[in-house]
Amino acid sequence: MAHNPQNYLAVIKVVGIGGGGCNAINRMIDAGLKGVEFIAINTDAQALLMSDADVKLDIGREVTRGLGAGSDPEVGRQAAEDHRSEIEEVLRGADMVFITAG
Repeated sequence: MAHNPQNYLAVIKVVGIGGGGCNAINRMIDAGLKGVEFIAINTDAQALLMSDADVKLDIGREVTRGLGAGSDPEVGRQAAEDHRSEIEEVLRGADMVFITAG
């Protein structure tokens, strides 16, 4: 009885955080990287509109009104903490998570 190798594929998620991270995953998508789920997380709603990611998560909207964190790591940290459950939800089921940020 032959085993289907597809039954053993790992669920891999690549997460781009912030402007640099989201740009990095867009480049990976443009390069044709397959077999992973791309997730864009950003405080800048307009930047998310430009993302080609499978999943887009707008965080910190209460604090930044979707205008970004202004390169302030404290604003980014607070945004992530405020949306922790949403972040956990999009990562659920992953066997491996790669994070690119900047």
